[in-house]
Amino acid sequence: MDRMLYVAMTGARQTMQAQAVNANNIANVNTTGFRQDLAAMRSMPVYGPGMPSRVYGMTEKPGTDLNSGSLMTTGRSLDVALKGQGWIAVQGQDGNEAYTRAGDLQVTSTGLLQTGAGHLVMGNAGPISLPPSSKIEIGGDGTISMVAQGDEAADMQEVDRIKLVNPPTDALYKGEDGLMRLAEGEQAEADANVRLAVGSLESSNVNIAEALVNMIDLARQFEMQVKMMKTAERNDQKAAQIMQLS
Repeated sequence: MDRMLYVAMTGARQTMQAQAVNANNIANVNTTGFRQDLAAMRSMPVYGPGMPSRVYGMTEKPGTDLNSGSLMTTGRSLDVALKGQGWIAVQGQDGNEAYTRAGDLQVTSTGLLQTGAGHLVMGNAGPISLPPSSKIEIGGDGTISMVAQGDEAADMQEVDRIKLVNPPTDALYKGEDGLMRLAEGEQAEADANVRLAVGSLESSNVNIAEALVNMIDLARQFEMQVKMMKTAERNDQKAAQIMQLS
């Protein structure tokens, strides 16, 4: 009896966690450059005194789906999307270097270049800071050129270059802030082969139809686990009645 109840209880709990992962993916279906999380379950034996005859369900987070999203043309000069593999280097809230595919760039009132989420974009020597300008252009290799305020339109000058990297995908992990990082705080080297599509953004790689089907499937799994717990309760009550009769 206890085996049935324990398996059903842990299965329901882990199904709720898998549903939370799926719900987060759905919530970020319109987030630029978002990479959906993956969740899976497996049976784990319970170790302790005696033989490991009990098992429980455990939700795992094996990784992140790094497949590319679709490109959306915006025509905005500060919108960039990566062509194929690669990442834009940014500064995380912890001050360490991290990586993103979100290219919705903007310039703050103090001249700092950042993503739409507020992460500072890294250049040749740290976060990119731009002087007041009347025009800014970003090249396919990440080069930033600008016309300073008061200068002629022909006086375009190169001021910095966005750090573009392409580390091995198996060396990356996704943090709680949604940014990708290398293990132990390492920094990837700039890769000149990574190219940008200017005037475009990359959409999330979440398949909304698949995510909604998965949400329904997880809800049904949870209902099944709850029914199993109720069945275990009824069996326990019947067994207690039989013991009273004897």
